[in-house]
Formats: sequence, structure tokens, C-alpha cells
Amino acid sequence: MDLGISGKRAVVAASTSGLGLATAVALSEAGCQVVVNGRTAEKVAATAESIDNAIGVAGDLSTSAGAEAFIDEATTALGGIDILITNAGGPPPGNFADTDIGAYAAAIEMNLISMAAMCKKVVPGMQAQQWGRIVAITSTSVHTPMPTLILSNTARSGLTSLLKTLALEVVGDGITVNTVQPGVHLTPRITDIYGGGVDKLAEQTPTGRIGDPGDFGQVTAFLCSEQANYITGVSIPVDGGRFTALQ
Repeated sequence: MDLGISGKRAVVAASTSGLGLATAVALSEAGCQVVVNGRTAEKVAATAESIDNAIGVAGDLSTSAGAEAFIDEATTALGGIDILITNAGGPPPGNFADTDIGAYAAAIEMNLISMAAMCKKVVPGMQAQQWGRIVAITSTSVHTPMPTLILSNTARSGLTSLLKTLALEVVGDGITVNTVQPGVHLTPRITDIYGGGVDKLAEQTPTGRIGDPGDFGQVTAFLCSEQANYITGVSIPVDGGRFTALQ
């Protein structure tokens, strides 16, 4: 299916592995020029080399200053940004009792404020050209908090609210803003957290299996498409049916 975005300039944060990488690949397959990102220059370069029409821009997105510098460099590399995929590694696991109060600030900086900083940088250019797509990779923990992930649950819920508000503010400028909420996909983060418990997670999913990152990337790319021009301000679970609430 032609998504109608061939030639668009896309930036995918935190995209040397996992769901970010799958999304970068899907956008490249749709004909976009893609900036991929990670903290390590060598890994970023190798990732860019493995994807058609990709440019690597290394940068630490755990702070708003790092996020802004990344967007500035990506804008220079591409000559502008049409599509922004915000994404970041998750904060350390933990429950309320064993999470130090100081850890919340770092988690919110990385998973909320830095994402807002990236949006702040790209929105004016999208408004000027009257076209843009912003999609945030968050988590189903936004609506169904996951045990031992209190920092992620907290920060990503805030980001979801921020982007819903942004979507309403730019809806008349040809810009759509959405979030995609992954459930359990076979990524390095999931295997790091759950180890041998991944099989049990699969059993708890209605589909009976762990999600394929490649499929997730295709969903995210679709939200960037011309066909998705009437979808904005929504949060779409991609979780094998684990989220059972009506809304």
C-alpha cells in the first residue's frame, strides 16, 4: 500500500533497536528519508548503513538540551522535518516503595520534557508548510499501569496528555499528533526486564504470542500517511488485545 509519503523527511528518535528501529525501517520502505538516532555514534552509523535512504545522528535524548540539539542537527541534515517520531528508552523498573523520589525528575525529563522539547522545535516548520506528522511511541501502561514500572507509567501518562492537547492546538495546520501504545513486543528492553518470563507474558496475551516489532513499525508508519490525515489526538494500543476497556 502506497502511504503517500515518499520523499518526506522523517526523524525517528531512539531508533537503533527495538520499536524505534522497526519504525525507521517502515518509514524508509514507504519512501521517506529517515534520520536514525542513538547515543553511540558507531551503532548509529551501523544502523543508518543498514536502512535505505537513512542518515545517522547520534545524541543523548535523556535531557531537553540533548533533545533540542538532536533536532537541530537532524533539521540541518534533512533540510527540514515533515515527520517526527518521539521515542526514548524506558526509565529503570521499580515499585513505589523502592523508587527514590529523586528518580522521578530524571524519568519525567527523559520521557516527557525531552519529547515536548522535540515537538516544540519541529511544530513551527510544520505549521509553515501546513503539513506534518508527530507520533509518540509510549506504552499501554498509560491506561493500564504495569507493576514495577512506576516511573514509566507516570512520565508517559503525562506525555500522552501533552500530545492530546497539542493535537487540538495544531489540528487546523495540517498536522496530526498521535500516540502508539505498544504492549509486549520482542525487543531488547522486554527481554532485559522479564528475561525467562517472556513466555508467560505471551500466555497472558489474547493472541497467545509476543508482538513482532516489524508489525508495530508498520502501524506507526500508517499514522504518518496521507490516508491517516483525519486521525489525530488518539492513542492506539498495539498490544494483542490485552487492553480490554471500551475507552
